[in-house]
Amino acid sequence: MQYIRLLLLMTVPIIACNKTSDPKPERAASKQQATQADKAAKKEINVYTHRHYEVDKEIFKDFETKTGIHINVVNAKADELLARLEREGDKSPADVFITSDVARLYRAQQKGLLQSIDSDMLKKNVPSHLRDENSQWFGLTKRARVIAYANSRVKPSEIKTYQDLANPKWKGKIAVRSSSNIYNQSLLASMIAKDDHEFVTRWAQNILSNMARSPKGNDRDQVKAVAAGVADIAIINTYYLGKLLNSKDENEKSAGEAVGLIFPEYQAVGLKEPGKAAGTHINISGAGVLKTAPHVKEAQEFLEYLTSIEVQNKFSAANYEYPVNPKAELSPLLKSWGDFKEDTLPLSNLGKYNAEAVKIFDQVGWK
Repeated sequence: MQYIRLLLLMTVPIIACNKTSDPKPERAASKQQATQADKAAKKEINVYTHRHYEVDKEIFKDFETKTGIHINVVNAKADELLARLEREGDKSPADVFITSDVARLYRAQQKGLLQSIDSDMLKKNVPSHLRDENSQWFGLTKRARVIAYANSRVKPSEIKTYQDLANPKWKGKIAVRSSSNIYNQSLLASMIAKDDHEFVTRWAQNILSNMARSPKGNDRDQVKAVAAGVADIAIINTYYLGKLLNSKDENEKSAGEAVGLIFPEYQAVGLKEPGKAAGTHINISGAGVLKTAPHVKEAQEFLEYLTSIEVQNKFSAANYEYPVNPKAELSPLLKSWGDFKEDTLPLSNLGKYNAEAVKIFDQVGWK
């Protein structure tokens, strides 16, 4: 028994020594601190984007190379991204939201998802009508909504304004996509911002009466309908024609070559701005920084890069979109379409009057 007690007394110091000299807790704490430091030092942004173009991927890679800021991309439809942002709430990792059509940016703003960014560079690169007055979203590229006409069947002098499309002479000759399309909603919203409800409703009703077929397909499909003789006129965004003309599919290329472009103006005749002529309707792809963004500084640097002359030139050349930066160069294709008067209506109006536009479409039966 005495031997056992002696053995225990000899063992206790050894155990105590092992506890005090064990370096594992220090190594674990040190490793954890290093991991946290690395995470804090890592520069990155999380981009939720509706755009799906190859040129965007190239531009993102260039940004990473030049700045060392890594971009994590979540790509989905705009409405899906907005729903996700609402679900994630304050815990959202998203820094930047990118989408086509300003009405979606306006929607994000109204949901309280965006924050103001005070950047002299963004204000310099993006004209005032192409950005939010509170700097919560900024245009990245422009799309003009124009008239594609059959070269062999229509004289371009016959159409000078959007109102001209309502003329009964075009009955059964217009191809246009569904009223659920955000581009059509924004076109009508721009009219509502300038004219009274009754006139805009009558215009929509007349376009419906002049349709060659029930609305279907995207803007490229409208051009194909004109090339096939189904219609003589199509309402499209300019960059869709660029995609047709540069397609590897010879049939698509031929369809693009079969049409010319008219950049119509809008002649207000209603109560709001009677007699005032506005230029061709413009929409944008744009971006905003999320209110809960973890990396605001890096997100701002990213938007400034996207609106730089260098990147704006790439958008124009690769995706046939008009640059928002006034100092950027137009691609040869865009130059070939000629100059046009641009509607400088503040684009926030497209979001403001979107719900009314949808109601008018439903009222006249434009599906």
